[in-house]
Amino acid sequence: MNRLILSLILSVALGVTSCKSDAKSTANTTQEETTTNISFGVRGNCSMCKETIEKAAQTVEGVSNATWSVDKKKIEVSFDANSTNDIAIHNAIAASGYDTDKVSGNETAYKNLPSCCQYDRNMAMNQ
Repeated sequence: MNRLILSLILSVALGVTSCKSDAKSTANTTQEETTTNISFGVRGNCSMCKETIEKAAQTVEGVSNATWSVDKKKIEVSFDANSTNDIAIHNAIAASGYDTDKVSGNETAYKNLPSCCQYDRNMAMNQ
């Protein structure tokens, strides 16, 4: 009888521990990625600008894709809304020297761009 009670207690204790472990592992995986797609204007001139602008956007944690159009002066970005937001992406691009619809490019970074990348600060964007 004592063995039966001891076995029963041990089984229940192991079951509770197992449930707690399962709960921890599911808690870490239940937060789903929320992909957001946005587009906005970014000033620039050439393929070198394209490379710099896209790279700047992709340095933001949560950004999965960034494609800038030289002709349209517009970038399309896909990102995880749980990891970042649109302003963080605007700020990253502006820090590399490029104006966006919402944030002016960093002046020092702009002056350090190659001459072919020093765009007209009044040019139309998001065409």
